[in-house]
Amino acid sequence: MFYRLLKYVILGPLLRLAFRPRIEGLEFVPDSGAAIVAGNHLSFSDHFLMPAILKRRITFLAKAEYFTGPGLKGRLTAAFFRSAGQIPVDRSGKEAGQAAIREGLGVLSKGELLGIYPEGTRSHDGRLYKGKVGVAAMALKAGVPVIPCAMIGTFEAQPPGQVIPNFRRVTIRFGEPLDFSRYEGMEGEKAILRAVTDEIMYAILGLSGQEYVDEYAAVVKAAEAEKAKEKAKEKERKFPRIPGR
Repeated sequence: MFYRLLKYVILGPLLRLAFRPRIEGLEFVPDSGAAIVAGNHLSFSDHFLMPAILKRRITFLAKAEYFTGPGLKGRLTAAFFRSAGQIPVDRSGKEAGQAAIREGLGVLSKGELLGIYPEGTRSHDGRLYKGKVGVAAMALKAGVPVIPCAMIGTFEAQPPGQVIPNFRRVTIRFGEPLDFSRYEGMEGEKAILRAVTDEIMYAILGLSGQEYVDEYAAVVKAAEAEKAKEKAKEKERKFPRIPGR
């Protein structure tokens, strides 16, 4: 009930008014049956915009941090994600990927729509990064189609670190469903999982027109953070602080 209240009464109308989303290819999302919607991830707003415009309910695998944040903001965020039926996934440790796959397959087994961001995290610079193979494993194990989706303009609407979004028009574009039934029973082969994932990412790229980076976003983020840290240390060595100033 709370999901419907958010979508049709509170959040949905507000999002449509603020972002005036242009929807393309909505006919590619099936009216019934299990399917995976795989999209790029540019902004925190993505979590709300796609569910708001889809006719069907969609369940996303959300990072566990959204459910464990401190203070009032953390509690409100956790309450929202739980009420909207989103599933927390711990992304740390060796079992994180398998846990996410199990949760995703549970959603698909009920004939529902599953939303997933194959990059594994938000893009910090607007580019499209290499996809993780979990999306391929779920598609092959469940035997379901994958609908590629591109969020366009949400990075400019709410860049990383910006709490209040810029109210501007965005586009949500869906592509033709990708059928991977030719790989049935081959979900245990790493080369197949990589090939399927790359095909999904290529479809998203064709819809979004982003620059593609053949590296994982999390790895690039970590490298850039380390570089910034070293740069700050070097600056401190050259221009040490004077006590009392």
